[in-house]
Amino acid sequence: MTQHVHDCSKKIIANIEKAIVGKRKQLVLSLVSWFSGGHILLEDVPGVAKTMLARALAASVGGEFKRVQCTPDLLPSDITGASIFNQKTGDFEFRKGPLFTNILLADEINRTTPRAQSSLLEAMAESSVTVDGVTYRLPNPFLVIATQNPIDHEGTFPLPEAQLDRFFMKFSLGYPSMEEELRMLQLLEKSSPIQSLSHVVSAADVVQAQEDVKQVYVDPKVRQYLVQIVHETRSHEELALGGGPRASIALFRASQAMAAIRGRTYVQPDDIKKVIAPVLAHRLILKPESRLRRRTSEIILDQLVAEIAVPTLEEGRS
Repeated sequence: MTQHVHDCSKKIIANIEKAIVGKRKQLVLSLVSWFSGGHILLEDVPGVAKTMLARALAASVGGEFKRVQCTPDLLPSDITGASIFNQKTGDFEFRKGPLFTNILLADEINRTTPRAQSSLLEAMAESSVTVDGVTYRLPNPFLVIATQNPIDHEGTFPLPEAQLDRFFMKFSLGYPSMEEELRMLQLLEKSSPIQSLSHVVSAADVVQAQEDVKQVYVDPKVRQYLVQIVHETRSHEELALGGGPRASIALFRASQAMAAIRGRTYVQPDDIKKVIAPVLAHRLILKPESRLRRRTSEIILDQLVAEIAVPTLEEGRS
């Protein structure tokens, strides 16, 4: 069960690291999200391999990859597809948009209008698209990786809180160290390493991993610990809005996936700690006075978790 998840993740990470240097933590988080059936929001500066990460994930599983460059004039039909009149048959035919793929990169999602942004909601929640009253299922597995630039806010349409909550995780890749950047230049000296990546697992393996993750055992004490963390965010004095039930579900599933990737059949509190910030931070809204004091969701979560007693599990649980 979990051995399959562990083996798949090792193969995918080793393959991607042929092209992307020094991002092991982010690669693990990407797989945690994908194996949990969630979607990813990458908020980072340009040129730190966000697109390469999406392409490498698709290449590693032999899946289809498509990219949408989000601009203010992008229409929902440009993403989902549209019904086109066929003069030969006299009927309307549905032409699938780029959404019908295994991995969709929505680049600079905050540069397109709320109407276009919302066209992703049904796909992310239900893995389906409804056009002209007809529902079409999306390929399985399906993953949306959306990106946004945290620096340039001119001409952008910030994602509303309800839509941010739809993203399973939000994290950054960050700049590489000097040694990692030198290694990157060496890899890119003759050609892009992304071109030489081959698939090391199949799309069916990913689907199986998503099912296996659901079988990971979560002790009642760990469940209590997880729910207490989320509930504490709802009454925290520095937060205007805490995590909702969807946050609890996401944290639960992410901790299962993290445990499985690490080769265990049960969740430990440490698994929860490793995914708290990517899963919860973007779902929280700070009070204005907290922002003025340069407080962040991540800092508050760290302090909040430090004050909650960690449950002790019985030895030998497997």
